[in-house]
Amino acid sequence: MTSLSSSHSLSTTSNKTRPLILGITGASGLIYAVRAIKFLLEADATIELVASKSTYMVWQAEQQVRMPLDVVQQEQFWRQQAGVESGGKLRCHPWGDVGATIASGSYRTQGMLIMPCSMSTVAKIAAGLSSDLLERAADVQLKEGKKLVLVPRETPFSLIHLRNLTALAEAGVRIVPAIPAWYHNPQTVEDLVDFVVARALDQFDLDCVPLNRWAGHLDRPDLETEEIS
Repeated sequence: MTSLSSSHSLSTTSNKTRPLILGITGASGLIYAVRAIKFLLEADATIELVASKSTYMVWQAEQQVRMPLDVVQQEQFWRQQAGVESGGKLRCHPWGDVGATIASGSYRTQGMLIMPCSMSTVAKIAAGLSSDLLERAADVQLKEGKKLVLVPRETPFSLIHLRNLTALAEAGVRIVPAIPAWYHNPQTVEDLVDFVVARALDQFDLDCVPLNRWAGHLDRPDLETEEIS
């Protein structure tokens, strides 16, 4: 498999033509979603996007930006935020449309990524609640045995948070906390964000984020290792 650090092409498993559902909640850190959209669209992927009701309020509170309700305008909004005017496919769904395609287990997808994921959303999914399209789509992934990946953005975790996350992990959900690394020598905030985005997309075997992956000390002759006695 060719690294995408230079090619920016989309490398996936055999279901590469299927869309990826991207759920966006009202957790702080919408930049994670924006960067994911950027790299996926640049790799010519298809995204089925649903943002929770709280997402609208977070955009207004954190960025003083009003996210449109109309799905066509919303697609243009996300593309503008991601800086990708063309390429890939992006379909936005109203948060209340529980009759959308992604609400059915018969709709073929690669799975669902919720990023960032609020603790409220974690709790509802863990309890099997489906009060909106995002939660219903997540519940569908669970019942169909499809991939569901959550990127929680909260600190510190309470015992209730940890128990809900544990229940989801026991049900097969992949938990990728929004915790950056430093071994790839990040220089900007985007570098830190992109590490988390890359690790989340790794769960779907999607390699479309330029990232200096860990190569081991053997490939770094400039690094000296101390003898351990």
